[in-house]
Amino acid sequence: MKTSTRLRPVSAAVVLATAGGFLAASPASAATPCKTNHFTRTFYPNTTFSGTPKKTDCDNVMDQNWGTRAPASGLPTNNFGVRYSLVRDFGNGGPFTFTTAARDGVRVYLDGVRKINIWKNVSTTQKKTVNVTIPSGKHTLRIDYVNWTGAANVSFAYAPRTSAAVDKTKPRTPAGITATYNTTTTKSTVRWSSNVDMDLAGYRVYRRLKGTTAYTKVAQTTATSYVDTPRATGQVFYYEARAYDKAGNESTGTTDLPVATADKTAPARVIPTVTMGTDQTRESYLLTWKAVPDAARYRVLRLILHSGVPRVWTEVARTTGTTHTDYVPALGANIAYRVEAYDAAGNAAPASADDESYPNASWHPRLNDVTISYQGNNTALLQWTQPLDTFAIRSSNYRLHRTLSTDRPSGEATDSPEHCLSLSYQQEAGRLSFRCTATVTPGMTNNFTVEPYHDATMRALPSALTSVAVPAAPAPATGFQALIDGNVVNLSWDPAAPGAVDHYEIHDGFWYPATTPGTKDRFYSLNRFNVPGDATSLKWPLLASPDKSYVIVAVAADGTKKTLEQSPRIPSPMPATD
Repeated sequence: MKTSTRLRPVSAAVVLATAGGFLAASPASAATPCKTNHFTRTFYPNTTFSGTPKKTDCDNVMDQNWGTRAPASGLPTNNFGVRYSLVRDFGNGGPFTFTTAARDGVRVYLDGVRKINIWKNVSTTQKKTVNVTIPSGKHTLRIDYVNWTGAANVSFAYAPRTSAAVDKTKPRTPAGITATYNTTTTKSTVRWSSNVDMDLAGYRVYRRLKGTTAYTKVAQTTATSYVDTPRATGQVFYYEARAYDKAGNESTGTTDLPVATADKTAPARVIPTVTMGTDQTRESYLLTWKAVPDAARYRVLRLILHSGVPRVWTEVARTTGTTHTDYVPALGANIAYRVEAYDAAGNAAPASADDESYPNASWHPRLNDVTISYQGNNTALLQWTQPLDTFAIRSSNYRLHRTLSTDRPSGEATDSPEHCLSLSYQQEAGRLSFRCTATVTPGMTNNFTVEPYHDATMRALPSALTSVAVPAAPAPATGFQALIDGNVVNLSWDPAAPGAVDHYEIHDGFWYPATTPGTKDRFYSLNRFNVPGDATSLKWPLLASPDKSYVIVAVAADGTKKTLEQSPRIPSPMPATD
């Protein structure tokens, strides 16, 4: 145990992430931040860890014995506190042992959760060992030590439990793997980054032949690289690395990385699939294809078909991926595509007519003349025109994307697009003029795009954003209450400010609260009666029913109002019983 603030070598309980290594001691330093996996140590002149610390330094191992001396300049010999903390990456985590000894009090926390609590003034050193399970990733250790009176000492160590009967946690998969092949030496070099798992024992390198699923272990090492000599047959070999720990657990393998020996064989042919693109700013087609073994890159070709014009293929892209977005050169053009695969040596099998793909989709012109105006009654009128031969003539053929911010709506149906409450059209000047009423939210700027949409193969891009400012709804009534007189319900509420409310809608009906995620509360109205805006009471014309609720909605002169669900609601009073 330490007798001063100088550090000594760590005990065998604290093990580095490098296999079999130990953490070397170094003098305490006031410099911050501390080295990786070293404790930050702060000294307080109290036992509540309050105020400004008198000193902050670094410690690579907790094992101090200050005796009856002050632990640092400016601190008392009694009633002081020292806080140790560090954040480290525990790899894939697993079972650990925490061991501490202290005189007087010590508390150990993992991610803010107390694991050890020895918190009392004692005259002899108290010891405690607990087993904990640490999840994968980075975690925070904090140890609070206090001395109330007398001699002061504290130690803490943490170590993985490496028994195969206890440790069932696989180490973290090695990261940063690379594999290269030297055509001169015909050797493969596989490299990876070192793991941080504290119980790491080493690494194993596996190899398999392309087209097979069986791996062969070619190396077991504590290094982070391996040089292999595969058969130089022009075949492709895949390599992966796995970490293993002292309990014998082996990690999952890294990403398979191929190396190709001398290869003169062209990759297989590629036949792409063509669908509509997802870019919301320009019409496009998305080409996708399956990865071809041995392929290093792909060449995308496009043909615009014209009657009586020779077929001329144009290269539009080179890519190492298996997708490409091609922007439509002209709406209505007949287009064909080819994709050719090249290997690293430049071998390729030229695409033929059998490899051509055609878009099974049709882009139509986007709307460019959408206007919007507020119509009252929580509705807006959107207007636009379309060619006479448009496919979109039904309400279901238009998707309305609405937001209540200045952000552009996504244009896709990810947020459950709306549809027109009503849609009508008439022929004007050789085009169809459409009128669409849509729901809007009071007191907000409502932003719309309009998307002609039949299905995923026949559609247009959403229009440019158009917005309308909707006035706020009148303030809800206050003091809404119900009294029963026999079987008659008397409703009353506080008077509204003069002119603030044109009239009130009073509903009875049933309340259905949301019961599952994604659903909303709903009020189902059975009957509605209107009263003037200066009214403050209503004798409900119908007999009382104990199962119903009443809702009062304040309505402006133009019909703007809050929804039934947003308005005040009260249950029906119970009729008196004999």
